[in-house]
Amino acid sequence: MAQSTASGGASRFDSEPLRLAAEMGLDLERLPAHVAVIMDGNGRWAQKRGLERLLGHREGYRVLRRVLLDCSELGIEFLTVYAFSAENWRRPESEVSGLFSLIERAARDELRVMHQNRVRIRVAGDLQALPKGLQDALREGIETTRENAGITFTLALNYGGRAEIVEAIRKIVRAGSPPEDVTEELVGASLYNPDIPDPDLVIRTAGERRWSNFLLWQAAYSELFVCPEPWPEFSTRSLVTALCDFQNRERKFGGLEPSSE
Repeated sequence: MAQSTASGGASRFDSEPLRLAAEMGLDLERLPAHVAVIMDGNGRWAQKRGLERLLGHREGYRVLRRVLLDCSELGIEFLTVYAFSAENWRRPESEVSGLFSLIERAARDELRVMHQNRVRIRVAGDLQALPKGLQDALREGIETTRENAGITFTLALNYGGRAEIVEAIRKIVRAGSPPEDVTEELVGASLYNPDIPDPDLVIRTAGERRWSNFLLWQAAYSELFVCPEPWPEFSTRSLVTALCDFQNRERKFGGLEPSSE
């Protein structure tokens, strides 16, 4: 991961996000607190170039490093990315194992710099089915960065929105709560990371408009931005474009626009 201002290194990350924000009219005082990303199109990007799908995931990893630091540089507080869904087990075994190896290596290699940049690492999903080495690397990252006060970076791994809601209900039932005590607040407090606010903006790449079982509870009132480029082509400009689009929307949360009241 390239160095950012927090670690004292000089790099393009010190200036490009802020330069583009100024150029494109992004108001840094009205940013979404929580951005979530469905990183779609890695495999298709590789296949289009005659490459193995895993090489697309490797390129996507390089993009994610940049996007994380771009978000941190801009002042976004929370970034959640859909790294591996519960449905992704249906992919070829070689691709799945290669992706897990890539994530484990990245988790270990990037930990020092993430810690220096005050990134706080979190995970959402059923980790028990993941390889032990990957579980250990993730737990080390979570524990090492627990007290960091910078951007909170959540990896959704072996994650499914429906499964998360079911597990929350099971937790409530096991606690013996009577039906009349089950509220939206109680369900929300029983999800994987209840201390993280709901995403304000969900970005999906590769032109797809499906929700794909991602943050189904939390994203009830999120704004969706669909980027036509696949994830390996997602640039700092793509990110700032999505943020500008978000700022141009009137969030109603199920109500009416002020002029319609």
